[in-house]
Amino acid sequence: MSRVVVAMSGGVDSSVAAALLKGRGHEVIGMMLRLWSEPGREDSNRCCTPDSMALARRVAARLDIPFYVVDAKERFRQTVVESFLQGYAAGRTPNPCLVCNRLIRWGLLLDRALDMGAEFLATGHYVRRRTADDGQVELLRAVDRAKDQSYVLHVLNQEQLARSLFPVGEYTKPEIRALAQTFGLPTARRPDSQDLCFLAGEDYRAFLRRHAPQALLPGPILTRDGRTLGTHTGLADYTIGQRKGLGIASPASLYVLEKDVARNALIVGPAEELGATEALVDGVHWISGAPPAAPFRAEVKTRYTAREVPAEVTPLEAGSRARVRFDAPARDLTPGQAAVFYVGDLVLGGGTIVSNFV
Repeated sequence: MSRVVVAMSGGVDSSVAAALLKGRGHEVIGMMLRLWSEPGREDSNRCCTPDSMALARRVAARLDIPFYVVDAKERFRQTVVESFLQGYAAGRTPNPCLVCNRLIRWGLLLDRALDMGAEFLATGHYVRRRTADDGQVELLRAVDRAKDQSYVLHVLNQEQLARSLFPVGEYTKPEIRALAQTFGLPTARRPDSQDLCFLAGEDYRAFLRRHAPQALLPGPILTRDGRTLGTHTGLADYTIGQRKGLGIASPASLYVLEKDVARNALIVGPAEELGATEALVDGVHWISGAPPAAPFRAEVKTRYTAREVPAEVTPLEAGSRARVRFDAPARDLTPGQAAVFYVGDLVLGGGTIVSNFV
């Protein structure tokens, strides 16, 4: 059997992951990250509150496995939090979980696990992994599609996936909670947390106003033909597709169509102007290590909570970029969010949406 470090969070999924691996005879070590929080809010970071840490310790004691805490506060602040602030300041809507998974969990934490002689890092993510006949390590969607987290793990490469285990990906969430009860874990009934950990339950706009006020400079609200309808409170206050809270009077419903960073203008229009048939995706990561040789059909997911939509994907510039042509206009395409490519359950890769075209 193998030595496995389990990334524990004090939640039910990582707790059951540790229990499953221990039951399969592996030498399991629990490890928890201590992440950055604003000064004075250290008890509120959703990933590492004192309560979460205490629960993770109790789980480790119940399973009779070692438990360690890794201080990642400064690296997390410099990479994850700073990229979040810079993204909004540039008019984008970033997903900090992608940066955290690539640089913190499968960067700092995986390195620490390997330094301890572990062969694998396991997490409580709802995804699956398999090795193909040609030796490629593939990332697959979870059995429980409602909990699938492959969107935020498309950034992993072959070496990282080869060192990863995802024990809960073969189960549904109700099955995981039932297993937690069976194992007698204190996290069995703990509710899931959906918020960004470092926001501590606060609206992201308030966080930005303290740390990136330049992202919230007022400017004009314009139609696509240049008519001024009002003044916005800062581009970061709005999301593509937003209808409510625009603060302008109109006989017909208006939606946020795009953010014009150069003019610091919020572009709005009717529902029929919302959506795009093409998107340019940058910084594309191919899980196999190489892009497909030709355009291919795929289902494309453009937000973590969005449904996949059919499209044709064309790799560009040796695969570092891609053009996505949707079968039907896709609403809510947002620069800064990831577009992730699926063929069936297989995750091919993805990148960052940089622009879209009607």
